[in-house]
Amino acid sequence: MGPGFFVIAILGCADGSTACAPVATLPTRYESEEACMAAAAPALEANSDFDFPMLFAECRAAKAPAAERKPARKIPPDARRA
Repeated sequence: MGPGFFVIAILGCADGSTACAPVATLPTRYESEEACMAAAAPALEANSDFDFPMLFAECRAAKAPAAERKPARKIPPDARRA
């Protein structure tokens, strides 16, 4: 998958947890899923102003934007198979 990070998505649910839709993705990036999960409850409390009967916070893996990824390594011509 390459370099990546985790972000918190806030999901709004109309009917229990069956009809949920993403309502926000927070801009903070977490280097590990554990760090993201530890921040999920406080993030949900701070972002609970959406008009849904139920809200959930979910950590999602994301790739770093292309500008932040390491450039591809060039393979020397003599290293390629003929």
